[in-house]
Amino acid sequence: MKKLLIAGAALALITSCNMKNPLLTESSAPFGAPQFDKIQNEHYLPAFEAGIAEAKAEIDAIIANEEEPTFENTIEAMEYAGETLNNVAGIFYNLMEANTNDQMQQIAEELSPMLTEYEMYVSLNAPLFERVKAVYEKRNELGLDKDQMKILENNYKGFVRGGANLSDADKELYSKWSEELSLATLQFSKNVLAATNAYVLNITDEADLAGLPEFVRTMAAETAAEKGLEGWAFTLDAPSYSPFLKYSENRELRRQIWTAYNTRAIGGEFDNTEIVKKIVDLRIRIANILGYETYADYALEERMAKSKSTVNEFIMDLLEPSLPYARKDVADVFAYAKKNGFEGSRLESWDFSYWSEKYQQAEYSLSAEELKPYFQLENCIDAVFGLASRLYGISFTELDNVPVYHEDVKVYEVKDADGSHLALFYADFFPRASKRGGAWMTEFRGQSIKDGVERRPFISTVMNFTKPTADAPALITHDELTTFLHEFGHALHGMFAQGRYGSLTGTNVSRDFVELPSQIMENWAFEPEYLNSFAKHYQTGEPIPAELIEKIVAAKNYLAGYAQVRQLHYGLLDMSWHTLTELPSESTVDFEAKALAPYAVMPAVEGTAFSGSFSHIFSGGYSAGYYSYKWAEVLEADAFSLFKEKGIFNTEVAASFRENILSKGGTDDAAVLYRNFRGHDPQPEALMQKLGLTK
Repeated sequence: MKKLLIAGAALALITSCNMKNPLLTESSAPFGAPQFDKIQNEHYLPAFEAGIAEAKAEIDAIIANEEEPTFENTIEAMEYAGETLNNVAGIFYNLMEANTNDQMQQIAEELSPMLTEYEMYVSLNAPLFERVKAVYEKRNELGLDKDQMKILENNYKGFVRGGANLSDADKELYSKWSEELSLATLQFSKNVLAATNAYVLNITDEADLAGLPEFVRTMAAETAAEKGLEGWAFTLDAPSYSPFLKYSENRELRRQIWTAYNTRAIGGEFDNTEIVKKIVDLRIRIANILGYETYADYALEERMAKSKSTVNEFIMDLLEPSLPYARKDVADVFAYAKKNGFEGSRLESWDFSYWSEKYQQAEYSLSAEELKPYFQLENCIDAVFGLASRLYGISFTELDNVPVYHEDVKVYEVKDADGSHLALFYADFFPRASKRGGAWMTEFRGQSIKDGVERRPFISTVMNFTKPTADAPALITHDELTTFLHEFGHALHGMFAQGRYGSLTGTNVSRDFVELPSQIMENWAFEPEYLNSFAKHYQTGEPIPAELIEKIVAAKNYLAGYAQVRQLHYGLLDMSWHTLTELPSESTVDFEAKALAPYAVMPAVEGTAFSGSFSHIFSGGYSAGYYSYKWAEVLEADAFSLFKEKGIFNTEVAASFRENILSKGGTDDAAVLYRNFRGHDPQPEALMQKLGLTK
């Protein structure tokens, strides 16, 4: 009776809230897709309140169950609890990244303590933990399937790692610090976006555009018009910032925009330097109270690497042999610059992109500007979809009857080889002030099976490619094509998800394993047979010349040492922050400089730092995990070697990759899944050989 009363109260609240709330009503859109055309800002807070109430009622009902704890009435019931809350959060927080506004950011601040309180309501719930513990202690007697055993183990570990074994006093501290950490990471993210949007390099003298290609000038003129400015405007968004550094002949202006980018949220109105320290301090406290020496010890326990010593050794095993190559790369670019009119005594960071682009053109007669006409976005979309069709037999059909959250977004139905519905795929390609920089994959709903009914996923990729102009369609760089393939690899991981339990399907895998499906896809961007199939000049329709493809392949490892060390710097900085046992006495800027100084390949620039805008580790999911990009590069280099051996479009290899990696999610240990596909453990030498960093 008590169970029914609790559930009834929650149902009454949901019913009272959902009369006109599209977040709480069953979607009338095709496939039950989110009703973006109906959702307004005022719907979010009531929907979260109703979702939290329902989730708490479901947890209370599990506790109130007078029957002996079983897998079904405890673990499985917990897996399905909070469905409404998860659905609402899956929409709100994804839009916070892709199409935010001031009101949504204010709502997020209001939500932070509410959601932290709910998380603590579950993770520190002693009666609930006792039921989980009772099932866990007899796990070997229950005849559980592999996926059932996995979610039982995950639940038990989750409680222990979430403070269930703490004293009441420590639970109170843990809750307090967790709430403060949630707010601090939210503020960090807000500051990065605000600092990025606050900067504009406004050029009114056309002479200052020297060196900039026409597409960059056109985009800058349109940006200026949008902002109500005269002349040309350049921002810190990648499609604007990166080409300016690469092509501008005005060294002083390059210095200005580079400095602005590398002091984002360092000092000024949107300063993150103290917030960085607050986040690090709270993570240390949380780790300590849970029995770990450092936050890295806590974070890595459930990842493929397992320990900070393994990660640090991994970074150094790649960094030390790569440093000589990186320093030679810089020296070669400097030597070229000196021969071609550079008068400085050394290359500065704002010089490197400019001169390395010119050096690349001289060495390989290859430039991003020369390649862009062959990579019209629409053709690249067809090509990326076509690659998935060729490997896996799936198809994509654009839909015009599914609501979207912004007019730029396209939606596709994905069907499997047998014609069955596989997923909805949302693609959001262009930058805007309401979207954070970078590129990522996410989902509005994951795959799961409940009461015998399967729910297929709603997958999304978000990017920041150069927009079409009045004179030309959207043309992307070869680097952007590579990014597209990368994020699409994540999307395939989500689309191919199979299993009963959503917490184990799709991209719900170890952080240092999740990049394998994405990074392996990048390889096709350098395969002549693939490029020949779609790269055509947008004006003439002529196929990309064979010599250009040869140059792309030849230049693949251009500055490979420099690029490798740059990525490892980020991983090293991440581990430097998250292996601390106490806050450093130095400033955030000085701490970063000290951590990276022994491995520098470019001169340090006083007062600049990346930490203030390092969203991956301070407001994303990569804290003590940035190394995973390189970790996954080792995996993908070894994995792709099988495609190279059998054929880059080999459907048997693709089927094995889908079966053993893409569809398995987190149902087994990542190392086991990899061995099932490749037949052996990953070989680190494969990456060094691929990059040409071997003697």
